[in-house]
Amino acid sequence: MNASYNEIKKVIIILFGAVLNAFSLNFFLIPANVYSGGFTGIAQLSSSMLQYTPFPVSTGILLFLLNIPVAVVGWMKVGKSFTVYSFFSVAMMTVFLELIPIHRISSDILLNAVFGGVIQAIGVGLTLKYGASTGGLDIIALVLSKLRNGPVGTYFFVLNAIIIMTAGFLFGWEKALYTLVALYASSRVIDSIHTRHEKLTAMIVTKKGRHLKEAIHSKMLRGITILPAKGAFSNEEKELLYIVITRYELYELEKIIKETDPDAFTNIVSTTSIVGLFRNDD
Repeated sequence: MNASYNEIKKVIIILFGAVLNAFSLNFFLIPANVYSGGFTGIAQLSSSMLQYTPFPVSTGILLFLLNIPVAVVGWMKVGKSFTVYSFFSVAMMTVFLELIPIHRISSDILLNAVFGGVIQAIGVGLTLKYGASTGGLDIIALVLSKLRNGPVGTYFFVLNAIIIMTAGFLFGWEKALYTLVALYASSRVIDSIHTRHEKLTAMIVTKKGRHLKEAIHSKMLRGITILPAKGAFSNEEKELLYIVITRYELYELEKIIKETDPDAFTNIVSTTSIVGLFRNDD
């Protein structure tokens, strides 16, 4: 019962996030020619360029088509549950982009950039918080982190830099600068809702160390360091589980801890860099 309730809640949150993303694009960013980051920005740019050809295609349809090969790769390399929910998010976002008409609320480009970036970030942040993503670059970054264990933030920066430069060449550098404003506003809001840090360290103090270790290993391919711990006030013998995860695994880890040991104390901190083996696919 509790598991089905959590799944229904997750689907509702993803749907709400998709609506917010579509609303931010069709009411703020697209009318002002301000561009989003990641695959959404690529879809916007492509749609803008195709308007001058005999074969115009909407941003929503292009976003969906771009994510099909990414979903296939994610299914094979990242995980079925995460990929299915992420592709569901993209599909629903495509539907809402087609249903919600493009309408300019304000003629002020700065207001469009800020409000569009903030509303979109709320949708993205909620989707990430509940264990999915808005597809595209998130899944590519996760695959690359598995294969190369490199700074995935670099991939986000490079793609977004390409989007900004292309927007500048096509529509003027003023639009490119406002795109930067939208990206900055978006990143700050996502920071407050979820996290922009690619890797996180979880320190879990628990009396059920063995059970929790087995539960984590049954769902996640992560190494765990176990240290003895002792409560300073209660003098109870406990264990400290030390584990490094990606931001996409935070929802799954929180769910495992809540189901296995609701009384566990968990501290999540950002991890700037890692030296040594992070993931062993064997």
